[in-house]
Amino acid sequence: MKIIIVIPTYNEADNLLELMARLDKVMTSDCQVLIVDDSSLDGTAALVIELQKKYPWLNLLQRKDKQGLGEAYRAGFAWAQSQGAEAVGEMDADLSHQPEDLPKLFKALEQGADVVIGSRRIKGGKINGWPWYRHLTSWLAMIAARLILGLKTKDITAGFRLYSKKALATIPWQQVKSSGYAWLEELAYLSEKANLKIVEVPTTFVDRKQGRSKLSLRDIIEFFYTLIRLRRNFRN
Repeated sequence: MKIIIVIPTYNEADNLLELMARLDKVMTSDCQVLIVDDSSLDGTAALVIELQKKYPWLNLLQRKDKQGLGEAYRAGFAWAQSQGAEAVGEMDADLSHQPEDLPKLFKALEQGADVVIGSRRIKGGKINGWPWYRHLTSWLAMIAARLILGLKTKDITAGFRLYSKKALATIPWQQVKSSGYAWLEELAYLSEKANLKIVEVPTTFVDRKQGRSKLSLRDIIEFFYTLIRLRRNFRN
């Protein structure tokens, strides 16, 4: 099964060397990585081009402007499908998602899952390095999403995922309106409403040590606005 993992980047040069070295240890012969770079100012794209000489499974898609996480994934998904991907993954570049957890996600996909979520919110899942207020805001967002949208998924905002060919053909991801982190919330909602088989596997999330978080006040506002929009659409 050809799997392409999409990794959006903006100023992540400090993390790429370690990330690629760790990914190389778990890459299978039919797995590739696509970096979607939004014109980073720190030379991220140039570093990827250099790393491509060492890692033949590494690809690069450059975009002119910083347009948000959702837009980066939309472009990455389209590129992956154009390359014949049978499954597409989502993963962060900041080392918060552990490459060593990927084999567990691959296995769940092979066993018949339509959507696999690397979950921090089930037994065995962990979050390392967050201050108390990050845990609080995350739990509030999770509870709000599950109550308002009636979702069963435990880790709705997890950005460590795999989507099968069936999921990509079923979810109208090309029309998803969310441009930021709410993309994750909206795809979880659409996956459940399409009755896809969603499997959560426990993973360890580690707060970034290099660079700055890309989560902004605009992303938080969009997250809750998306909750209301999706709830209204569901009622209609």
